[in-house]
Amino acid sequence: MLLNKDELQTLEELTQIFGPSGDEGLVRDYLKRHYQDLGFKTYEDNLGSIFTLKKSKNLNAKKVFLVGHMDEVGFMLSKILSNGSVMALPLGGHNPQTLLSNRVILKTQKGKFFHGLINALPPHLLKDSSHVTQINEMVFDFGFTSKEEAISNGIRIGDSIICEGEFKVLNNGKRLLSKAFDDRLGLALGLEVLKELKNVDLDFDLFVGGTVQEEVGCRGAFTSAYKVHPDLAIVVDCSPARDSNGNTDDLGILGQGVLVRVTDSNMIAFKDLVNYQIDAMERANVKYQYFISPGGTDAGNIHKQFDGIKTLTFCLCARNIHTPSTLLDAEDYINAKKGLLFLLKDLNEGKNYKL
Repeated sequence: MLLNKDELQTLEELTQIFGPSGDEGLVRDYLKRHYQDLGFKTYEDNLGSIFTLKKSKNLNAKKVFLVGHMDEVGFMLSKILSNGSVMALPLGGHNPQTLLSNRVILKTQKGKFFHGLINALPPHLLKDSSHVTQINEMVFDFGFTSKEEAISNGIRIGDSIICEGEFKVLNNGKRLLSKAFDDRLGLALGLEVLKELKNVDLDFDLFVGGTVQEEVGCRGAFTSAYKVHPDLAIVVDCSPARDSNGNTDDLGILGQGVLVRVTDSNMIAFKDLVNYQIDAMERANVKYQYFISPGGTDAGNIHKQFDGIKTLTFCLCARNIHTPSTLLDAEDYINAKKGLLFLLKDLNEGKNYKL
């Protein structure tokens, strides 16, 4: 195994928690419990983002915010049909081709869970085999026999739904398979950093946390950045690998290390921070690769707060993100942990980058 037992357990626990956009409470509870177990107080904003603070002894300390997002892609129940099945709206970006026949979990507004599936017709009943069923056409079935029975079980419009995606260790620990690596891996790395730096004196205040509603517009990034008002934000997220089809000539290859994200749809990277990230990864002997994305991260909203916040993305890529079968490279995760710790300790020395 490349990851130790505790690292694997944290990743499994975090990825398996139910937590689509707008319903991140169980993830927040997990983080709160573990931050407090490490001896740190927790803070929340009014949208539900959570963070903790490792306070510096320096009275004039700058603020560094290490942050991932808590939500996973999912659905919101929008209609209950007469036969007890339901229909739903997407929460985040789904590829419809990945969804039919998936097993799903529904959480009611009172916290009760129901297991079910997304209905798929057999090929001999398809009128047009080339048609891709869109999400607004999909029927979610939780085993109810009527609308009345569904309602009597507490099913309501607005309930949250996710796809099931069991955590599995593959190839003797070299690869990991699960739902929600985007972005529970960022939350796990935040916990790992806190464990490692718990007894290290830092010259800056280190805030570590998780935001809400990233998958539907990076909304928690606004409010959490406003509450923390950091001098530097480091956003840890999970981006789509480009080698799923066997093509290794594109940017974003599984197993090739930390992503140096130079631009995406909502942020042009700060060149001084990119140069510093590259220099730090080389000095730490951490594998890295360049990345350009048509998507975005919480960094896009964080860096526009106040008069501008210096923001660095520190991402990994994984195959099949936004599906219940996402593949993560264990060595990439180890490199990210090693790189983050090196960078934060180097920032603490203040020799190579001044906050």
